[in-house]
Order: sequence, then C-alpha cells, then structure tokens
Amino acid sequence: MGLQSDPFIASSLISLYFKCHSPLDAHQVFAQLQHRDSTIWNSMLNGYFQCSRPHKALFLLREMQLSGFKPDGHSLTILLKATSDGHLSLDHGKQAHASGVTNGLEVDPYLVTALIDMYSKCGDTVRAFKVFNGSFDKSISMWNAMIVGFYRHNMWERSLELFAQMRFEHFVVESATVSSVLMACLIGEAADFGQRVHCCVVKMGLELHPYVSSSLVVMYGKLGFVDDAERVFYGITYKRIELWNAIASVYTSRGLVYKALDVYNQMRLNGILPDSITVTNMLSASSLTGFWELGRRIHGDLIKRPVFLNMAVVQSSLITMYMKSGTLESATALFASTKDRDLVTWGSMIVGCCQNQNFDQALDLFNQMRAEELSLDATIIASTVAACTGLEFLELGCQIHCHAIKIGTNDDQLVGSALIDMYSKLGLPQLAGRTFSFLPYKNLVVLNSMVSGYSRNGLLDETVSTFSEITGLGLVPDQISVTSVLASVSSFAALEKGKMIHGYQVRNGILCDNLVENALLDMYMKCGCLNYAQIIFEKMQIRNIISWNTMISGYGSHGHCTKAIELFEEMEKSEILPDDTTFLSLLSSCSHSGSIEEGHKIFESMNVRYRIVPKMEHYANMVDLLARAGKLNEAYSFTLRIPTEPDESIWLCLLSACRNYRCLEIGEVVADKLLKLKPKESGSYLQVLKFYG
Repeated sequence: MGLQSDPFIASSLISLYFKCHSPLDAHQVFAQLQHRDSTIWNSMLNGYFQCSRPHKALFLLREMQLSGFKPDGHSLTILLKATSDGHLSLDHGKQAHASGVTNGLEVDPYLVTALIDMYSKCGDTVRAFKVFNGSFDKSISMWNAMIVGFYRHNMWERSLELFAQMRFEHFVVESATVSSVLMACLIGEAADFGQRVHCCVVKMGLELHPYVSSSLVVMYGKLGFVDDAERVFYGITYKRIELWNAIASVYTSRGLVYKALDVYNQMRLNGILPDSITVTNMLSASSLTGFWELGRRIHGDLIKRPVFLNMAVVQSSLITMYMKSGTLESATALFASTKDRDLVTWGSMIVGCCQNQNFDQALDLFNQMRAEELSLDATIIASTVAACTGLEFLELGCQIHCHAIKIGTNDDQLVGSALIDMYSKLGLPQLAGRTFSFLPYKNLVVLNSMVSGYSRNGLLDETVSTFSEITGLGLVPDQISVTSVLASVSSFAALEKGKMIHGYQVRNGILCDNLVENALLDMYMKCGCLNYAQIIFEKMQIRNIISWNTMISGYGSHGHCTKAIELFEEMEKSEILPDDTTFLSLLSSCSHSGSIEEGHKIFESMNVRYRIVPKMEHYANMVDLLARAGKLNEAYSFTLRIPTEPDESIWLCLLSACRNYRCLEIGEVVADKLLKLKPKESGSYLQVLKFYG
C-alpha cells in the first residue's frame, strides 16, 4: 500500500478513521508508520480529542515529546481548543500557553486567537484581553475572538467598545465581526446600537451577506422587534437556509410556534431542504411550547429522510424534546441507537433524567461515561451532582466534587451552583459556604443558590448578608433572590429585615410577580403584620391558590377564624378552586377558635362539594376540634370512622383531651390503642403515664 512512505495518505486515513469513530483503526495506521512527522502526531492528537478521549491524547502528547518532537503551533492550538471545549483543564491550557512562549510561537496568529478563545471560554476575560492587547499585529480573527469573549460573559459593552475601536483604527470589518457585534447588542439589549450597526452594514454593502442578514433578524426579533426582523427577512429576495433558520429561531424564542411551523412548511414548498439547524429550531419550538405533536412530526420526517437523523446535534434535540415531554422510553431508545454520541448527546440524556427525577439512570450514564474514559464537561458534572442531591448520595457527590477539582470544572458557575445546592440540601451549609467562597466568579445563579441554601438551613444573618453581596457586586436581585431571603425572614419573624428587603424591592423596581407577592404575604403574616399583608393582597392583580391559602392560613394562625372563613367565601366567588391546603388551614383555624359548627361545614364541603379526599392531617384537625371542645365521645366516634388506620398524632390528641377532661373510660381505650400502635416508642409510654398520673 506504500502507507509507511506516504505521511499525507497516512494522515488522511487517520483523520478519516477518527471521523468514522474508529480510534482503534486510526491507532493501527499510526502504529504501522516507521516515520512520523508533526502532521501525523497532530492528526492523532486532534482525533483523540474529537472522540472525547483526552487521557489518550495526553498520553500521546507525552509519547510525542519523548520521541523528540516538540509541539508546534498546530499542536498547541489543538490543546487550547480541547481546553476551550472542556476536554482539558485550564491548567493544561496554561501549560500550552507557556510552551508557546518558550518556543517563540506567541506571534502565531492562529495560536493567539486560540489563546484568546480558550481564556475567555474558561471565564478568564482579563487574561484573554491581556493576550489580545499584547499582540502587535492583530488579525481580524483575534478581534472577533475578543468581541465574542466579552459578550459571552455579559460584558457586551466591552464588545461594542472594541468594535468602535476597530472602526476608528480603520480595520476592514468582515461579516463575522458584524455578526458578533450584533450578538453583543442582543445580549446587552442594546437595540439603539444595533440599529447603528445596521446602518454601518448598509454603508459597507454587507446587508445581503447571509450571516449578517441572519444576525440582524435574530437581533431584532429576540429583542422583541419582530416587525423589524420580518422587514429584514422579506427584504431579501434570495433567501439562503441561514436566513430561514434565523426567522424560525425568532418565532420560537417569542413563543410564536405556529409561525415557526409556517416557516418550516414554506421552506419545503419553496424547495429549500431543511438542515440540522432548521430541525433543531423546530424541536426547540416543540420543547419550549409543549407542542409535542410538532416534535413527533419532525422526528417522522427525519425517519423518512434520515440525512440528519444520525447527527449528534439533532439526536440531542430529539432526546431533549422527548425528555421534556416525559416520554423517557423514547429518549432512552433513541440514545441507545445513537452511534455518534458527543458530549451534548450524553448531557441531554443526563440532564433529561434529572429533570424527570430519574436520578439512578443519570448516575448509570455518568458511570458509563467514566468507564469509557470520555471527557466530562460542566453540564454533565452539574447534572450528576444534582442526581446525587436527589438521591441524597453525599459521599458520591463529594467524590464528583473532587473529580471536578481534578479536571478543572469546579470553578464553573454551573458546577459551583449545583455543589452549593447539594451541600445545602443535605444539611452541610458550611461546606456550601466554602464551595461558594472558592468560586472566582459569582453570577446571580450562584449567589441565589447560596441565599437559598442559607435560608433552607435557618441561617438568617448569612442569608441577608449574601443577599447584600448580590447588590454589592452590582447585580440586580431577581425573584428567586427576593423570595429566598423573605422565606428566611418569615421563619424568624424578623420584621425589620423583611421591611428592608421589601423596601429594596420597591425602590429598585424588581419585578413583583406572584412569586414575590406571595412571599411578601407570607412574611408579613408570620411577622403578625396582618394589615400590611391585606394591603398587598388587595393590590395584587392576579391572586393564585397560594395567595389565598397564605392569607387564610395567616388569619387562622392569628386567631381570626371569622376573617379566614370570609376570605374562603370570597375565594369561592373568584372561581379559584380550593385545594387540600386551603381546607387544612381552615380546619386548623376552626380548631384553635373552637368553631365546631363551621368546622363540620368546611369538612363536609371538602368531601361533598369539592370531592377532595381528606388526608390524615385533615382528620387530625377534626379530632382536635372536637376534643378541644370536650366532645370526646364524638371525637372518638369520628376517629373510628377514619377509613385508614389513624396515626399516632390523632391518638395522642385524644389522650391529651381525655386527661384534661378526666374521661377515664375513653382514655383507657385510647391508651391501649396508642401502645399497640407504637409498642417500642418511649414517648407513647410517657403520655400514657401522664394520663394515669
């Protein structure tokens, strides 16, 4: 075959085998070669990363160096891209950077661009800009990489400043630059600047470029200017597939699913074959709107014309769609039939399993990835940590935390948030706090996780302090931040702190949706400020079941049974259907106020009118209502009519009432029932002794 003497053919074969996911065949070709040049080594190195086998790639790199070959600019670029893609840790990327400097390759434009991209993707925009600024001969690709690097981390203003600097320095602006700047405008919601860029585009004659026109459509549409997006779209006579995909993504993002479907149909009528992006847009529309029939129809079209069916991005979108629709069997079957599984495919399965509370399967998939020595990205690590949280597998969660540190994903905000959530929910707020403190960059998601974690563990001062940290970092708290801190304030009835949070929310115009309003109702009710709660309640535009239940429960717990019942009657008129929580609050209120007749009416209404099956808590409240009023015979008879075995709380309630009213006859029967129910429970014996004492 002449394989050993032709490195070009050998390199092409190696690349081909890796693309066909046959790393063993690629290695066999490599092993047969007597003379290996840098092209051969780089083909192998790149192939292992493409197949998500970073350990093999690093082993090969050491073998390459031992063979006397120094990594060249291409080798280092491959390593930097692998770091950007999450296959290697940031430390590996820094080592590649150092190697480039040592070997005088820091002027290589491809290497510099890869460095900027790597540092920005790893969250270190300061170092990325230092590399960019230190380059004397900046290429267009470097400018583009830095613009993208800034807006990727929400530093969109810096992206726009760089674009202005490019124009000032008379750089020739290319279509890729314009597309990146328009994406920065989208992220920063800078519609005015986007319009100015649009004017520049027209002056430069780039408005018909498919990527530029597509970016304009996306920018206008996703900022809510759908009419402007449509004007750009319909203003172009020859529409390429990119433009069709752009308008479809706009309709999808705005929830205009039928318009998105119309685009899909128009494409087919115009003889334009959908590509993988079209398909993923349609599947995304299905997932976002719950229009599952659309997703199944797209899948059916793919089966008839399977050109895209085997693409990882399409299969990932299908898996996500089926997972969100709750059809795990279809998602699992599709995943099992997938040959070309990339990180996104694995991630879609693991994330989907967690969303459907199927944590065991998520961990099985994670272990399968580890067994196959596949690289793990932040999404997969974070989802696996969430699975450990769901199953309360603290030890395994700690092991995954250690692995995240080892591969360098522990600094990722998604991973950090998942770890904080795990430690908080499993009762280790100190470890959650340590994890939080080690994160170099804290976004609102991470800070919200910490606020929620401290609140869940009853740490009021820490909750309020972390909430203050959000504002101190110049971030704007959202509904999750506010509701979490209010929940903590409610638990401690810390009225002054609650008023402070409420005042901050009003002054800074934080969206006061149902979630926040209900949290405020709960806080003021638990702090005893019933009038404040009533004022907020009356001003609410939309009152959901939680709003009504919070008010009814609040009035009931403060002894205002009549007001609680009045609210219930008002709730009935508003056509909001009560739930079991509503009746639990009402019965508890009647019990504490001794309103026997009202209690009977409410219990009957629950059963007969609303057909809500009472839970043990409802029966317990009825027994308590009768027992507190001294109607022990009626309470005992009611207990015997409970369709399931009464629990300990009901017998204890009856026994306590028998002791208070000195009813020995019923008390002895109840004591016997209690001891038979909990024969080994010391608390039961203590209560019986109190009764006889």
